[in-house]
Amino acid sequence: MKIIIANESHFKFAQTISDTITESAKVRGTGIAMRTPEYIIKRLENGNAVIALDGDKFAGFCYIEVWGNKGFVANSGLIVHPDYRGQGLAKKIKKAIFDLSREKFPNAKIFGITTGLPVMKMNYELGYKPVTFSELTDDPDFWKGCQTCKNFDILTRTERKMCLCTGMLYDPSTNDESLEKRKMNNKVFHRLKGIKENMFLKKKTK
Repeated sequence: MKIIIANESHFKFAQTISDTITESAKVRGTGIAMRTPEYIIKRLENGNAVIALDGDKFAGFCYIEVWGNKGFVANSGLIVHPDYRGQGLAKKIKKAIFDLSREKFPNAKIFGITTGLPVMKMNYELGYKPVTFSELTDDPDFWKGCQTCKNFDILTRTERKMCLCTGMLYDPSTNDESLEKRKMNNKVFHRLKGIKENMFLKKKTK
């Protein structure tokens, strides 16, 4: 298994990556924004993505998005092919894209929004902290990317202040890189997720 910086030679995997993201959203029933093959290709060609390959078979992917004049970057589209799940590959990909982000954009704040507890745990152990959406980028193009998520109506009716996703932020100006690996309190994040679901989904069904 290799996890490498993606390039134009990996265009052939764009459709598979797009399909894997779409299918994952359907199976998990969570808010995952769709990504077209054309969108994926743009991320592959600018050196802002990593791809995991088992020989010539696609295994996983994640990419960097740059916002606010390089003041913020997001690690997005983390996906592992079903054939390779349950092997700790997502965590390795997440670490690889985080390291690439720190290397290419050392002064940028790294952020993400997710409903997935495993992703929250990976983020937390890398030094991310849960934050309000107001602490993330205000670039409207970033939030447009949520339009294909099934929970977009929640984001809209709260005027982009809240959603089922949790915002998480790594700030290089305040994080101690020598900090020992942190452990996330799963109960806290489960409770946070439950509160949001009760708050928003009950309103939606009324």
